[in-house]
Amino acid sequence: QVQLVESGGGLVQAGGSLRLSCVASGSIPRFNVMGWYRQAPGQQRELVATISSGGTTNYADPVKGRFTISRDKPQNTVYLQMDSLKVEDTAVYYCNLQSTFGGVRYWGQGTQVTVSS
Repeated sequence: QVQLVESGGGLVQAGGSLRLSCVASGSIPRFNVMGWYRQAPGQQRELVATISSGGTTNYADPVKGRFTISRDKPQNTVYLQMDSLKVEDTAVYYCNLQSTFGGVRYWGQGTQVTVSS
């Protein structure tokens, strides 16, 4: 089992910044992909960004150039730096971890990000 604990959400004005953190613990696959997804009210959960254990990153088009994903491998922690936030970034943000070879996907409990105009 893998446990994921997110932190760093909150309320911010449009144009501001927030940094999310997610700490993984438990039986973490050596080769894995960690990432952030978000879900706004009434909408499906969508990809925000991912980063592999080798450091390869992937971003959804709406956040490219504004969000940066990074990870601290020894600490099993992934970060999401969110800059130039927009009202439409408002959502619950979920941390995710999956083995590079597929299988079970683990989720955190989610952290609320609210961007006001």
